[in-house]
Amino acid sequence: MTTTAPVVPTEAYIGLLGRTIDIHWNYHALLMFFVWIVLVPLCVTIMRYHKPPPSEKGLQRDVSLWHREWWFFSVHKYGLFLAMFLAVGGAGLALIVSGGFTGSVHAYFGVLTILMGIGQIISSQMRGTRGGKFREGADPNDPKTWEGDQYNHTLKRRMFEAYHKTGGYFTMFFALGAVGSGLMLFHMPILTGLLFVLLLIGFAAWVTYEFKGRRYDGYRVAHGYGLEHPHNKDREFL
Repeated sequence: MTTTAPVVPTEAYIGLLGRTIDIHWNYHALLMFFVWIVLVPLCVTIMRYHKPPPSEKGLQRDVSLWHREWWFFSVHKYGLFLAMFLAVGGAGLALIVSGGFTGSVHAYFGVLTILMGIGQIISSQMRGTRGGKFREGADPNDPKTWEGDQYNHTLKRRMFEAYHKTGGYFTMFFALGAVGSGLMLFHMPILTGLLFVLLLIGFAAWVTYEFKGRRYDGYRVAHGYGLEHPHNKDREFL
């Protein structure tokens, strides 16, 4: 039994332009490599390991791009919005010049990556309200002013965290498959070598962060480490 390697087109006719153009797959490879091997892992790493240490009262000001203490969240949020904008654009152009879905391993990994990434953007809008006993605008003596999906760890918030965090890691897994299979179709030796170098750097960085105990709990960072806070109370013996 023999198998035929997928044919990578080198030119495509664009009806809107009324002419045939050369396809530069190296640009597509460079774009997707930057998005999924550099930008996305960087945004995830910053969110995971660059939160400030938990304090007594947490982060009192609400999330804002202009508040320095929330820089880790801003990089994560807007960096991933940019990543998905670039990825969807790059994938859309690839589908157009390829004449549609090719059915290759790379195409399957690519589509799954884009769909999972879109799922991450959609789920990010379901995080709910923040709340908090010590946040600006709350009255420390009036529990009704503390209420919020994150602070009270509501069902909505639990569902968001369960999907968003898990989905993020699976998205990165599919992205690695897409990049790896893409480099098998259109081999770029320098980029392939860089892929392994960056994977090793990422591995070493995460091991170092874990060793130093930098994976701070997001709830305690946001609201404080006191046991009077609902989700801290629920995990009193953890």
